Amino acid sequence: MDNSTAGSGAYKAGFGGLFGGGAPEYSNTELAGVPLTGMSPLSPYLNVDPRYLVQDSDEFILPTGANKTRGRFELAFFTIGGSCMTGAAFGTLNGLRMGLKETRDMAWSKPRNVQILNMVTRQGASWANTLGSVALLYSVFGVAIEKARGAEDDLNTIAAGTLTGMMYKSTSGLKGVARGGLVGLALSGLYALYNNWDHLKGTAPSRY
Repeated sequence: MDNSTAGSGAYKAGFGGLFGGGAPEYSNTELAGVPLTGMSPLSPYLNVDPRYLVQDSDEFILPTGANKTRGRFELAFFTIGGSCMTGAAFGTLNGLRMGLKETRDMAWSKPRNVQILNMVTRQGASWANTLGSVALLYSVFGVAIEKARGAEDDLNTIAAGTLTGMMYKSTSGLKGVARGGLVGLALSGLYALYNNWDHLKGTAPSRY
């Protein structure tokens, strides 16, 4: 009985191998004596060792001389555009609030709608211009400091934030420049602290 089973399995294996399909069939008795020590489970779908699919670090191909992270010049476009859009959205909501508050005694009519629309447009443009100008100053100072020092670290962030605050308040006198510098220093310092919070706690930064 065993000989016929073994012979049948060998015949099926040879017939399948002849046409490039199928695999040799083994009985449970034949597989019972095969040592499994040191063997890793294979994926039934990919037929590869799953351990090769787990990577401890990011791996990607970079052009010659390129950095793994985007520099300040590349991030400047995103920073300026994002700040303008954020300012426009905030200004729109603020203008709508102010328009509804100032026209609450008026009936719903075309003059009221026009007044609310004017307030929304004015506030949206004002806030977009303000945040966009601040982002532009910060990006320019950041790129200039990075090129001058030849390094990219949190010192560039803090210096750029401080200079941005001072420049933005440069028309308000020495006290205004000092207050603007302190505000920029505080905000940029908090941002640098947030970026290095995992490092300060002694844990690896989380990845998403």
